[in-house]
Amino acid sequence: MKKFMVLYLAPVSAEVQMNVSPEEMTKGMEPWNVWYKKCGKAIVDMGAPLGMGTCLDKKGISKSQSQITGYTIVQAKDMDAAKAMLTDHPHLMMPKASIEVLEIMPMNI
Repeated sequence: MKKFMVLYLAPVSAEVQMNVSPEEMTKGMEPWNVWYKKCGKAIVDMGAPLGMGTCLDKKGISKSQSQITGYTIVQAKDMDAAKAMLTDHPHLMMPKASIEVLEIMPMNI
């Protein structure tokens, strides 16, 4: 099995998305919990929301412009199988949201 990094992108930060009542949070997580259960052992790391970021390069440090708001790590036979797991993902219910899937390449050290 191969591992895949699933990155959740949205124009609204995770902090803003999570700034809701406990009841709204519970209701919002219901579709995610259904997805997690559907995927079962294929989920290696359920992941988490991601907060404010920083960009570092040779010129210095600046505020990140990334729209990545969270991640999950899954395992699947190949990229097609990983994409099939994400077809009706609850993150896609959010307007202008998207998902990037990247194969995690094994390191032979």
